Amino acid sequence: MIPFRIGTTSYILPDEILPNVRYLADKVRDIELVLFEVDDDLSNLPSAEVISQLAELARENDLTYTVHLPLDLRLGSHGQEGHRALIKARGVMERTRPLDPWAYVVHLDGINSGAQSAWVERSARALEQAADWAGDPAHIAVENLEGHAEGLIEPVLDRVAVSRCVDVGHLWADGLDPIPLIRKALPRTRVIHLHGIAERDHRSLLHVPPGRLNPVLECLLRGNYRGVVTMEVFNEEDFVSSQAVLERAMKKLWAKS
Repeated sequence: MIPFRIGTTSYILPDEILPNVRYLADKVRDIELVLFEVDDDLSNLPSAEVISQLAELARENDLTYTVHLPLDLRLGSHGQEGHRALIKARGVMERTRPLDPWAYVVHLDGINSGAQSAWVERSARALEQAADWAGDPAHIAVENLEGHAEGLIEPVLDRVAVSRCVDVGHLWADGLDPIPLIRKALPRTRVIHLHGIAERDHRSLLHVPPGRLNPVLECLLRGNYRGVVTMEVFNEEDFVSSQAVLERAMKKLWAKS
């Protein structure tokens, strides 16, 4: 049995979250709820009734959820804790709390040149506030972003005992070897994101050569990783093919061990 929880996103079928979860419930062990809330009229935040049904599906299928917060986490430019990103993060956490999410995946907002110390302070305070709402700092998983240097995130993570979400696809897109970061971050990592790159990002793992994918999986096995591995793709074809690629790769690695 694969030791980590393989999952995918809530946007595999061109439908709402609940039909997607029903379709995926017996195929994966975790579902990343990709939520957006642009304004009062454009939101896919599940109703209390849908949350209840999602919780029931999780109980019936040994399923967990990761929740991707809709906006980059930040305070206001002058340190205000009433920034809309934090307000919306709190709303999402309160609505999804009955699901007991495996992790809340968050992005930190970008940094302006010459303002790193202020950015670190604001980001750390925003994470502390989100961790308080989550009930446990370990349930907040900070994701590395494409083009976002790891050195910027480290001072923030030194301040707050949150978890990591290592997005391997972002590292591949930046032309980086993900193994050093995985090894370094694994003790506090709750979520790994995998996705291929073709004409655009977040495509099937068919587009990832075995020489890139297998070392990542082997690193997770050797590190005794027990968290979530999300195939972060957004259609059924990419999901089915990614799942097949992962299963073949894992069988070969098990055969070698």
